[in-house]
This record gives sequence, C-alpha cells and structure tokens, in this order.
Amino acid sequence: MDLRGFDDHPPDPDANDFLSRLTLTRVDRDIFTGWCHSGSPLRAFGGQVAAQALVAAGSTVDDDLRRVHSLHAYFLRAGRTTDHIVYMVDRPRDGRSFSTRRVRAVQYGKTIFTMSVSFALPQTGPEHGREQAPAWFDAIPSPMESEPVDVLKHIPMRDQAESEDLTEAGYPLHQLLEVRHIESKVVRSISDGFVDQMNWIRSQPLPDDPLTHVCALTYLSDLTLVRTVLDHHNRADERADLQVASIDHAMWFHAPLRSDEWLLFANRSPIAGDGRGFATGGFYTLTGMPVASVAQEVLVRDHPV
Repeated sequence: MDLRGFDDHPPDPDANDFLSRLTLTRVDRDIFTGWCHSGSPLRAFGGQVAAQALVAAGSTVDDDLRRVHSLHAYFLRAGRTTDHIVYMVDRPRDGRSFSTRRVRAVQYGKTIFTMSVSFALPQTGPEHGREQAPAWFDAIPSPMESEPVDVLKHIPMRDQAESEDLTEAGYPLHQLLEVRHIESKVVRSISDGFVDQMNWIRSQPLPDDPLTHVCALTYLSDLTLVRTVLDHHNRADERADLQVASIDHAMWFHAPLRSDEWLLFANRSPIAGDGRGFATGGFYTLTGMPVASVAQEVLVRDHPV
C-alpha cells in the first residue's frame, strides 16, 4: 500500500500489521487522523507519532521524485492511546528543488508534537562517505549471530529459529518488527568506545514505496536511544525513580533504504546532565553503507519531591 493513499475508515489500531501503524485517515486536504499504541503505560509511543506525522507531511508533496532528506521534531505533551491524534499540515514552501512542511499533532485541542520536514529532488554534487563502511563494521556479528530482544513488550517478538510459520524470505509471520542485540562487551571491543550499543533491526515486509520506508525507519529510530542514555547509569530497566521521555528528535536520510531489510542501528550517548541526556545513532545496511543518522535529547531526571 502506498502511504499517499488513504482509507475512508480509520485503521484498526490493534491490527497485527506494521503498515497499519503508519496508515492515516484523510479528513481534509491537509488534515489527517491516526491512532497510536503505547510506548509506556497510557503514553503514545513517540516513534509512531513521529512516523505518522511524516506520513501526513509526505502525503501533501505531489512530486513523487521529492524525497525526505531531514526532519526535526519536538515532543511537547504525552499523547493518549485512547483516542485518535489529529495531524495538521502547513505548506510553507514548494521551491524548484526543495519542499518544506510543518506538522502539528493535536489531541483534545492541545498540540502534543511538532515536526518540520524537508523534501528534495535528486541532485548532483561532490560525494564522500556514501559507500564507506565504518572501520569496525566487518568485525560485528551478523543478525543471526545476535540475540533477539523485545524492545517494546506489547509488540509480539518471536525468535525466528523457533517459529514454524515463515514467509518465503524466512521472516516469521505475524511479527511486526525484529530486533537483535549485539553484546555490549563485543560493541566496546570493536568500536573503541565510539559506539555504546548496536542492534540489528528490521520491520515486517513492506511495499516498495520509498515514503513508506522512511516513515517506518522513523518509527524504528525511537526504539533504543533512551536505553542508550540509561545504560550509562545501569538503569535501563529501572525507571520507577526517574522521569524519562523524549524531548526532541532529528533525522537525516542519506541514501535510499528499505526498513524491512536488516539495518544495523549503532547508538552512542556522549553526554547527560541537568536532567537531560543526548544520544545519536547511525543506520547501516548489511554491507556497511550508511543510510540515515539520528539525534535525540531525552528527559532523564529524578522525580520532583
């Protein structure tokens, strides 16, 4: 399904289908609605809100040759999972080479999220680094040599080796996404401290539409950055005494990609303090080609007394 097309009826928020998590209902030229699942109890998952906002923005760009190259977003309020979210798109500019869109996500009359997105036509110019894998890339374990993990407990995750219902590509049926974690001691030894955490990640099989894949990657990009910050303090699974939430999120897309094929997501958190932590990440194909970069600042502070 091309995400530029929309149903007349809201998607089933409980559908066991990754694409349904990106699908919106168009209610006017630049207004859309969608549903989000939880990332923490009663709080909409930020990666899905960002992905749906990008779906809304992309649906208003009529030129199919213009591709997303960057987005910058702020999480302003916690989104609710019990009702739909309204996405309102503004069109500041459609130039000869670039198009800019701004999106507001609204619930109950309050803006919970904003995003600015830039689309560009293909250009020619100097290039470097596009085909160059990191020096440590050849030493990392393959996806099948890495440990399956459940990064969101409400998303069903199953070990491929234990599944009897496989697609022709060997992908387990009814699995929305798959994450395989590389051991921290391996990451430290091969990256010389430049990377804190590495995960192989891919979504359920998706259509060929390029917009679908950048929206899916936006969803996937919010799965491990907070954990990367907390891991520095051995508190990845101990959040009861902390307030933890994404504050802002930025992405840059460097090359065409497929989110339903294995991508290495390498994360680093170089600094935290004053109640905030900063994390960055890079996505690489199986051959080590860099395809996207991400940066996020997260709220990570003690609960007020």
